[in-house]
Amino acid sequence: MELIDGKQISNDIKAEIAAEVEKLLNTNSKVPHLAAVLVGEDPASQTYVASKEKSCHEVGFVSSLYKYPETISEAELLKVVDFINEDEEIDGFIVQLPLPKHISVDKIIERIKPSKDVDGFHPVNVGRMNIGLPSYISATPFGIVELLKRYKIETEGKHCVVLGRSNIVGTPISILMSRNTNPGNCTVTLCHSKTKNLKEICSQADILIVAIGKPEFVTEDMVKDGAVVIDVGIHRVESKLTKSGFKLIGDVKFDEVSKKCSFITPVPGGVGPMTIASLLLNTFKAAKKEVYK
Repeated sequence: MELIDGKQISNDIKAEIAAEVEKLLNTNSKVPHLAAVLVGEDPASQTYVASKEKSCHEVGFVSSLYKYPETISEAELLKVVDFINEDEEIDGFIVQLPLPKHISVDKIIERIKPSKDVDGFHPVNVGRMNIGLPSYISATPFGIVELLKRYKIETEGKHCVVLGRSNIVGTPISILMSRNTNPGNCTVTLCHSKTKNLKEICSQADILIVAIGKPEFVTEDMVKDGAVVIDVGIHRVESKLTKSGFKLIGDVKFDEVSKKCSFITPVPGGVGPMTIASLLLNTFKAAKKEVYK
């Protein structure tokens, strides 16, 4: 069994981007500019945005934060999106989710200019991804593909089972794994809460991608010997073994399942660190006009 070290791969990607940014600086060229819009005081959102800003500084990007109270109206937030859309200095931006209940997430995402949608959530980018056109791919699926690529994990002709059909992870990664690309060319089964014979299907998987949102849902008897297991889940649970009284676990029962795997991502330190690395890669693409000329 080999651990897939997402933290190390994320650091490698950041170092590669930093080297490219240094070349831009040496030629007096514009460096990439990533902005974030943060509404309210959600602790997880604040942590993610702070980590994004730190990573931007590490690689030499310009980083901007537009912060607003939870009481901002939908109309006011749409005006903010319009303003950033037209700011030529900003290459890409994200609107941090979740948003307050009085604001339509769909309206906000659809208002973002596709060429600046480095989160890859806009329907235009999702559609382009679906038919294999250049696009910004949402961070978690992008990160999973990058991990498979950098660990040289063979995917062609393999049976890939995806647990979870969310628009952010499950559905896009199922499409990416089935495309005629490398990594890709898998036969994909997309499972969800209504799937029958789930244990039987999972135990047939050469590659099992788990994004079902249930702590330690996947157990040893659901995984075949030699499978590659990608655990997207992350849950904070009580623990008497840590000073904090909590520990992080995934959707996979790691201690059991890891004994049967050829490769597995740990939690934490697997898929998670790739999220911001993928966002930085998308922003660099945006700055170089690689997707939208």
